[in-house]
Amino acid sequence: MRADVFLVDMGHASTRSQAQRLIASGVQWRTSPLLPWKRVLKNGDDIPAGAELQLLDAAEAKYISRGGLKLEGALATTGLSVTGLRCLDVGQSTGGFTDCLLQAGAAQVIGVDVGQGQLHERLRADRRVVCVEGLNARSMTAETLQQACEEVLSERWEEEEDNDTLPEAPYAWMRNGGVIDEDYDDSRDAKDAEIEAFKAERAAKARARELGTVPTVLRRKAEFADVDITPQFDFVTGDVSFISLTLVLPAVVRLLKPHGHLLMLVKPQFELQPGQVGKGGIVRDPALYEQVRQRVCDCLAQLGLEVKAWLDSPITGGDGNHEFFVHAQQGAQVLHLDAPLPEQPAATKPARVSRTVLREQKRAHIIDLDEDDDYNVPGPARPKRKQRPA
Repeated sequence: MRADVFLVDMGHASTRSQAQRLIASGVQWRTSPLLPWKRVLKNGDDIPAGAELQLLDAAEAKYISRGGLKLEGALATTGLSVTGLRCLDVGQSTGGFTDCLLQAGAAQVIGVDVGQGQLHERLRADRRVVCVEGLNARSMTAETLQQACEEVLSERWEEEEDNDTLPEAPYAWMRNGGVIDEDYDDSRDAKDAEIEAFKAERAAKARARELGTVPTVLRRKAEFADVDITPQFDFVTGDVSFISLTLVLPAVVRLLKPHGHLLMLVKPQFELQPGQVGKGGIVRDPALYEQVRQRVCDCLAQLGLEVKAWLDSPITGGDGNHEFFVHAQQGAQVLHLDAPLPEQPAATKPARVSRTVLREQKRAHIIDLDEDDDYNVPGPARPKRKQRPA
């Protein structure tokens, strides 16, 4: 079996990418205690079934992803403790930061990610974790986050039938064999129109049920009855990509309690202009790091937070970029609660290309535009293509 697959199947790594990093750090195996250890040199090296495995450096396997190692180092450097705290993880992804917070003693982690189905199953099954997917942190509010959490922890039920208002059947007196006395009151007997209206109502509901449009109500699952989803947090952290932190922070800091702490990963390649980022998305000019620091710290100050520290990430990004953490603390009062969030830019539709242009583009690799103009004349008037002399 391939070495990287073996590590995942045997539970030494949660993903193949993590297994490959473990192999790079050092992995060896043997089939018997009497035999010498064999070093795994490549991800595709074969490891026999039942082999004993030894990790020479298990640091990569401590958390679900490398993100956990980044946050662990930042927490140690700042001296922050998350023991017993309710935390918000922005850009949760596979859950490296969430895993680190839980192992550090956090009471609860609510994670938000715009993607779907990325969180590792071990964390998804942890009752201390609430995973909110498909929610853009840039436009997140306390109300939308709380509603999204409620959706995660609840089930949707159809509204119960109101059987107390069913129309009384006409000719109810016939139930007693048609025997009535002079005191019988037929004023409550349903009229034919009422019966038809009731049938139409039930038929419409049946059609709505088939189409999935029947009204529903949320009911919290019993096992999550005591889960706190108050959208106010003691500690906020996050790792976001393909967007500047300055666009995410205005929404995020509103959810941080007074005097709460924020510790966010900063990726310079997403804070600079495209012309400032080198080939492969790498920021190669260290002088630009100061520009990034100033931009992020100014944003936090404007939002009412005090920047406590700007520190290097203990390990580089997966693409080789130098990354940073910013530590800030909320003031005694949360500011700008009523201020509008930065607008989401409208998605631009690609310009429609005419069929004529598409045909010309398809022929571009065949037609030599430097030849005589009459070569492109359609129909019988087009001369045969001549071979150019060498």
